[in-house]
Amino acid sequence: MQADHNMYQYAVELAHRFIITDGHVDLPYRLKVKNFRLDREYLGIPVSTTDGDFDYERAKQGGLDAPFMSIFIPSSYQNDPASAKALADTLIYMIDGIIAAHPDKFARGDSPEMIENNFEKGLISLPMGMENGAPLISLDDIRYYYSKGIRYVTLTHGKDNHICDSSYDTTSTWGGLSPYGFQVIAEMNRIGMIIDVSHISDKTFYQVMEHSRAPVLATHSSCRFFTPGWERNMSDEMIVELGKHGGVIQINFGSDFLDAEVTKGRAANRNELNARLEAAGLEADDPQAKPIIEDFKKEHPELYADVKRVADHIDHVKALAGIDHVGIGSDFDGVGDSLPTGLKDVSMYPNLIYELLKRDYSEEDIEKICFKNVWRVWNQVNEIAAAQ
Repeated sequence: MQADHNMYQYAVELAHRFIITDGHVDLPYRLKVKNFRLDREYLGIPVSTTDGDFDYERAKQGGLDAPFMSIFIPSSYQNDPASAKALADTLIYMIDGIIAAHPDKFARGDSPEMIENNFEKGLISLPMGMENGAPLISLDDIRYYYSKGIRYVTLTHGKDNHICDSSYDTTSTWGGLSPYGFQVIAEMNRIGMIIDVSHISDKTFYQVMEHSRAPVLATHSSCRFFTPGWERNMSDEMIVELGKHGGVIQINFGSDFLDAEVTKGRAANRNELNARLEAAGLEADDPQAKPIIEDFKKEHPELYADVKRVADHIDHVKALAGIDHVGIGSDFDGVGDSLPTGLKDVSMYPNLIYELLKRDYSEEDIEKICFKNVWRVWNQVNEIAAAQ
């Protein structure tokens, strides 16, 4: 028991010694849904709250230093370019406003060097990535959003868009990248914008691999080996190809991304929970339903994956592509009530490090997973852009 305690304390120490970057945290859209405003009465929420998965206090507890804030554009905006751009600008303005309101806690994170400087000052950096390229109506928009602090773009989301096909869609509009999408890839390479291959179809992925001159990230994806047939996750062949091109897959923590058997169990038990709520005359979002739902979760722990399964995904990528090609992309605040036992919010990264230590991962391995692999990609993207 003492040995376990000592190892856990070592995990906590590493979580705070190393920079932890997380490729995808959906705080901005979560706050938008809650009608967050940059007013005094709301500005304490990003610092301390019991809602959602992220706030400053829990991030500091867990050692999180550079969560990429997701500037999420739902697929419904794809048919209204002006609204897509307005939403992106609003969410970026929100993050800038949070930083301005709490300069003793948060800072911009536009480059690895900037984040390292912030880390030395004890500040949490808030780099930004755009989830869904819907606002990129022209190539000039890529430059515009780069100037606003966006450092990666997830090419699409739940539906095919004007750039490429989505893993969630069935229409295969373009058979991969659109003609404009090929131009987007070239322009992102040219200005130093990281390409995120999460959410895109398999055909799109292989075309990106063929045409991008810079390595890419899968900022919040996991291994299809554990979720057979689910195109949203990456196949073994794709992970190998990603590694050959220097890329990194950042493992998503959502239970549906981690374990197909858990997903089946969640679907099977949903009817039982709905029946309990119906018998009580309640909807799931009624405040009075919360105790019923919490009791149901306690009775059915099998409804969630656990931290061990996240480590299994890391093991799998390491075996396929090597330790240099895996990172963390939790999707906190984006996957709802599906987070694994032991990784329920941003205070819990030490639990994952502890699990990796038990599997004989070295300090160097863990440092790469925490941030160095992503830094390498980010710096290479910048170097390739600067060389043009």
